[in-house]
Amino acid sequence: MSSPTPVRVTRTIRGMATSDGAGVRLTRVIGGPSLPDLDPFLLLDEFGTDRAEDYIAGFPSHPHRGFETVTYMLDGRMRHKDNHGNEGLLTPGSVQWMTAGRGLVHSEMPEQESGQMRGFQLWVNLPARDKMTDPKYQEFAPDRIPVAQPAPGVQVKVIAGQVGDTVGPIVQPATDPLYLDVQLDAGTAWDYVLPEGHNAFAYVFEGGLTIGDGDDARPVDRQEMAVLGGGELLQLRAAAGGARLILVAGRPLREPVMRHGPFVMNTRQELMQAFVDFQEGRF
Repeated sequence: MSSPTPVRVTRTIRGMATSDGAGVRLTRVIGGPSLPDLDPFLLLDEFGTDRAEDYIAGFPSHPHRGFETVTYMLDGRMRHKDNHGNEGLLTPGSVQWMTAGRGLVHSEMPEQESGQMRGFQLWVNLPARDKMTDPKYQEFAPDRIPVAQPAPGVQVKVIAGQVGDTVGPIVQPATDPLYLDVQLDAGTAWDYVLPEGHNAFAYVFEGGLTIGDGDDARPVDRQEMAVLGGGELLQLRAAAGGARLILVAGRPLREPVMRHGPFVMNTRQELMQAFVDFQEGRF
């Protein structure tokens, strides 16, 4: 059996400052001009502020159809409600993997008036066969997300996928996702084999690190995303101040994408139908 080929950084991207919802300030990493998508990923937003005016207005009621939203809270609390009667509170360290499917209308509103609000929202496409499924949630409190320690100085929260014998709670056969929150102590190195054939990225949100080895090593600093390619063996080494990153991968769908705002379908006709269904109250 041959050894896995080392991963290389194909490009690095800095997010773009923007706002969404009712004026929530955030950094858009996937979904902007630099990287419109990375099949099956449609959007990645990082939000992080202790200024209440940057987040207090939240995300009032808005629709979704045809994809999944993944909200991972690092700090702060966010209240979620939808028009099907579902409601939940995301607390620090919790994750919500929402399959919008055929459609729902929901709101995401801060449940605090001051303090730090920090986390990520990722949009994951659904294959054509699943776009009109019933909406569903996979929601897990922090104590339900297992933590692996695969090497000295390495701690990994396994949200989806597997690290050694530790398996994350999220299951999605369509894209077979990997979603890890990786913390590396100063100067620590860790090698990890990515799922074969997946598109993958690493986004550093604390500290800095290098990806690769020898002449192929590339530095990735805080608030930079590395798009990964060329192999499966990911080699990470933290800088002097340590590093924390999310490592995300998914099986590409390789299907046509027709999207506008909160609707992601495969054809223009399906997209137009989504607007009609929403306006006529069929979500």
